[in-house]
Amino acid sequence: MTSVQISPFQRHLLLHHHHRIAAIHSYLQLNHDNKLNPLSAGFILAIKEAAEKFDIDPSIGCIVLIGSEKAFAAGADLKEMVKHNFASVSESRYIENGWLDIPKIQTPIIAGVKGYALGGGCELAMMCDFIVASENARFGQPEINIGAIPGAGGSQRLTRSIGKSKAMLAVLTGDMITASEAEISGLVAKVFSNDEFDECLKEIALKIANKSKPLAKLAKQAVNVAYETTLEEGIRSERALFYSTFALDDHIEGMEAFSEKRKPVWKNK
Repeated sequence: MTSVQISPFQRHLLLHHHHRIAAIHSYLQLNHDNKLNPLSAGFILAIKEAAEKFDIDPSIGCIVLIGSEKAFAAGADLKEMVKHNFASVSESRYIENGWLDIPKIQTPIIAGVKGYALGGGCELAMMCDFIVASENARFGQPEINIGAIPGAGGSQRLTRSIGKSKAMLAVLTGDMITASEAEISGLVAKVFSNDEFDECLKEIALKIANKSKPLAKLAKQAVNVAYETTLEEGIRSERALFYSTFALDDHIEGMEAFSEKRKPVWKNK
């Protein structure tokens, strides 16, 4: 494994590349001096820029976004937020720049959550394709406790993930959601013990990275359409994406490998 720091928030973000056989999955680690990883505007732009660099790297098949042992990210940078008023948040497009770009990443991206994922941290985790959590993870949208409401998609994505009643409870009370509750409600895909978490997260990322990269991107796009549109529109989009797989060399390879009872050797084209 290699790790390097990047700009513009070099000391706040680490990149880790994991190689096994031909598959590469890369970790983006939030590494703020404050281990709660407060999400300032500059920090979010750094995350977005790093994710975009991974996204255009043809060798990378999966991105994993992680935080510290204490927190994935415990919310916005309140020292930055308190300086704003209504006019300045509107004019500066506060929580738009960078935030709106992360869901556009085409490479599969996993949020690996230990500790707190609150406010903007929960919103950032939900922007990823799915969440894997340790048993000590805690999620929530507690903005109401500091005189605000979710502003980076929390009220929308949380409702789509766990339903109106549970989302309303979380947003109106500001109470935290445990890892087990999050898994049962569908916010989290998998929960692992603290001891098993790192290895299990790595194995999931490796499994995805070993798939055909163009097929994985098409599959991700198809599922996201279901998340964002009507059933009729989603089925129409899925069919078009399904047809497009027939233009790939990897479609032919997958069919032939299945017929020949062997593992496919993906060409990623």
